[in-house]
Amino acid sequence: MLGWFKKKKKEVVSDAPTKNETEVSVEKTSPASDGAAQVLLEDVSVDEVALAAEDIDIDAAILSGDNEKGRIKDDYGRADDGTGAAKGQKGGLFHRLREGLSKTRDSFIKRVDSIFLGKKVIDAELLDELEEILFTSDLGVRTTQDLLDEARARMKRNELSDPQALKEFIKKEMLAYLRQVDKPAELTMPEKGPFVILVLGVNGVGKTTTIGKLAYKFKKAGNKVLMVAADTFRAAAIDQIKIWGERIGVEVSAQLPGADPSSVAFDALEYARNRNFDVIIIDTAGRLHTKVNLMEELKKIKRVIGSKCEGAPHEVMLVLDATTGQNAISQTKLFNDVADITGLALTKLDGTAKGGIVINISREFEIPIRFVGVGEKMEDLRDFDPEEFVEAMFN
Repeated sequence: MLGWFKKKKKEVVSDAPTKNETEVSVEKTSPASDGAAQVLLEDVSVDEVALAAEDIDIDAAILSGDNEKGRIKDDYGRADDGTGAAKGQKGGLFHRLREGLSKTRDSFIKRVDSIFLGKKVIDAELLDELEEILFTSDLGVRTTQDLLDEARARMKRNELSDPQALKEFIKKEMLAYLRQVDKPAELTMPEKGPFVILVLGVNGVGKTTTIGKLAYKFKKAGNKVLMVAADTFRAAAIDQIKIWGERIGVEVSAQLPGADPSSVAFDALEYARNRNFDVIIIDTAGRLHTKVNLMEELKKIKRVIGSKCEGAPHEVMLVLDATTGQNAISQTKLFNDVADITGLALTKLDGTAKGGIVINISREFEIPIRFVGVGEKMEDLRDFDPEEFVEAMFN
């Protein structure tokens, strides 16, 4: 489990900030190397931003101003009471996770149950059908082969003969795979100074939304957060970060569109000095992982951050769209080669039947998964817990 959000301060942090609480501004810092001046946070119309970018990824329900008492509706139109569970639901947040993984469960577990139906022994035909299901669930070649090899070995030792026992075996092995690469997030926290997170990802994966929800989680835990709009290439990206800052009551450091991203990051860290920020989250331009020049720019941003803040970035988080399946594997490989990824956030798991990609990516690269997104609401960016995830898949 993540330890990032355990910190509590004496002051009470409201889950739904009032108008006054969300009026924030960023002081001007020294000019950037390209002459672009640091700008103040301004009120930005949601409609204007939506019109400015077709791929705007901000949660529309969160940004709309007509939600009664700050409430929003879940994916099924049910009013949320702020606890993470819609009225009438049982099971709270775990129910939301289970609900978000319903497509994966229907595609994977129900298909497994169907081939087991009426079977009393494990035979070659059953294993062939199981292999196909594992492959089509994006579990990956390596994981699928390891699972079946181990199953066959146990069958030879008479340790596995019943199909239902095989299902339980698959569940336990999946959990074991996730536990092998699960690392305590506390290890990345600096002993002093702000915790700096650099967020990467291609366009359209939900990177900006993930940053906003992550900032919300930190603020809710009592941390002082600064979001940095270092995606200066996409016109609406800066405005999106500003809107998130306004809605959740978090400061935003930004410059004019087209400014050098490294300068934006540098000036933000300069601004944060002596202002007692606990967490700094830096957005970067969404880029195709095949664009060498843009990927090289990430190296520059990392160097600049490291020169300004010792040990930073303390977390390099890659945001992946789970619905892209195997393409997420190639993204992870190329980003990891350039930026040494320390954690993953998988979004849109509620929109895919191939949730096995979580196990595939985690095991393939031995990078811990920090968060999974299973819906549009604030609470649907879940701290990743292997036991909870596997249980929600199989339950």
